[in-house]
Amino acid sequence: MALSGTLKDFGIADILQLIGQQQKTGVLYLKSKEQEVQVFFRDGNIVRAESVTRKRKDLIGNMLVRAELISEQQLESALDVQKRTLKRLGDVLIASGFITAEKLKQMMQLQVTETLYGLFSWKAGTYEFKQEDVQADGDSITPLRAESVLMEGFRMVDEWPHVRKKISHEAMTFERVKELPASKAKEKEDDFDAAFDDAFSEEKKDENKGEFKSIGSSERRVYGLIGPGRDVRKLVDLSGLGEFETCKALVNLLNLEYVRAIQPTGRAASAGGAGMLVRVGGMVARGVVTMVVLVALGFVGSRLKPDTWDLGDESASSYADPAAQRLLARAQQARIESALEVFRLEKGNLPERLDALVEVGLLQREDLRYPWRDDYYYRRTSDRQFILLPPLR
Repeated sequence: MALSGTLKDFGIADILQLIGQQQKTGVLYLKSKEQEVQVFFRDGNIVRAESVTRKRKDLIGNMLVRAELISEQQLESALDVQKRTLKRLGDVLIASGFITAEKLKQMMQLQVTETLYGLFSWKAGTYEFKQEDVQADGDSITPLRAESVLMEGFRMVDEWPHVRKKISHEAMTFERVKELPASKAKEKEDDFDAAFDDAFSEEKKDENKGEFKSIGSSERRVYGLIGPGRDVRKLVDLSGLGEFETCKALVNLLNLEYVRAIQPTGRAASAGGAGMLVRVGGMVARGVVTMVVLVALGFVGSRLKPDTWDLGDESASSYADPAAQRLLARAQQARIESALEVFRLEKGNLPERLDALVEVGLLQREDLRYPWRDDYYYRRTSDRQFILLPPLR
């Protein structure tokens, strides 16, 4: 399967969906400005993800030190042994008794997921997928289903703006206001393991999507780490949950008034505030532009009357170039999403199939595939959440 091009024509979500659904084995090479990432697939599952241009602080050894799972001295000792023996750093750390195999696997899993979810913020770049033999290393990470990565990536993109409203600066610190209620379920022996499992459990994610109000193991983990001088960055490092899960846990704790935020003072706060204003201003500007484009596309779509198009096997490919099709598809997806929300408000939950939108008169049959020849990919993940992607082409 030859697959290469630019991310403007074929996005990260499309690529992961295609490789996952076709259960391909090989390596996906991604480049964007100064970043370069390689994602390894076996039978459509992600078994490894490496950042060729990873910063020093994101190397596994430094991640372990920042999480206070090993010391600087232990890392230096392990690196010396690694140079002499050429063994993997993780194997040296385990053999030296500096860390358990389970803890190391958790942190390596975190390193992979952080690399993958970072791809969803890429706006431009190139990609190339090469079919080649890839060996899965079950001792390092648990293989990830491409669909799970897609769901989590979209969830993060959707919820980050809400998180950033509360967590506006990495230098923010926190203090406890009141004690957490006793856990209803029996706590696991290791809080770190419990929080990590919950943060990366599909069951937990589906349960708490978009709510920002629950107290689970992640919140308890972060709450227990809060202390004088520990800012957002330090809490992210110590929790082992990743940036998004840690920040979301902080938002939950703030919303439920278990902790209070302390804004940074001095020049750092001023610069941070200005940076936040620039980011928010940029988001608003992009939002306005997006709305204008969607309105324009809606007008054009109404003039073109999609139901008059022949969407047979040849129409989609001859109608326009891929970039134009994708642009129209974004507006069409927004229309389908709006119809889904109306259906949910009227019926109390989302439909099992997109055809239900046609049956109740919210959309026409042609709307479910315009401007493609195949239907959009839709899957209901809960009463309120769903996945909607362009069809495979």
